[in-house]
Amino acid sequence: MSEPLRARLIDAGVELLERDGVGELGLRAIARAAGVSHGAPRRWFPTHAALLAAIAARGFGDLMGEFARVDAEDDPRTRLRRMALSYVDFAVTRPEMFTLMFRHDLLAGSGENLRATTGPLYRGIVELVAASGAGADAPRRALALWTNVHGLATIAANRTLEVVAPGEDPRALAEQIVGEHLAFSG
Repeated sequence: MSEPLRARLIDAGVELLERDGVGELGLRAIARAAGVSHGAPRRWFPTHAALLAAIAARGFGDLMGEFARVDAEDDPRTRLRRMALSYVDFAVTRPEMFTLMFRHDLLAGSGENLRATTGPLYRGIVELVAASGAGADAPRRALALWTNVHGLATIAANRTLEVVAPGEDPRALAEQIVGEHLAFSG
């Protein structure tokens, strides 16, 4: 029990989230899983949203770790393709975490600055799209690319893809999306 309580609560929350989903992610359940009293989380997290946001921040950190594995020596197009695949893989393998990370209704008012993670990530995508030859149109093309990949990741995570397009491979679709968005230059 030497692990700091804040980290234990987040670890317990991540485990519960991934096993049972966000609907079962109450303060009491997390406290119980961490082996502390039901009031203990309030010392570190003044609200339920604050604890959920800390759990989501862990997810963003994990996703950024996946992006860090993309070789910086690769050309921008290859890096974008690999990032898109990592994004979709994350959504498919950790659907509950992926869903929580973008549940702004649950995370609002949390005090956690999740934009400190997502802002630089998005700016990096814009830079890669620009380096791929988009020029002044890079911000708009990057937004279109990201929203398409995010949409695919979302329907793959919530298993809608299985319903609307049984047998489709989300990775192959992600590659197609990136290819189509980057077709603007040779």
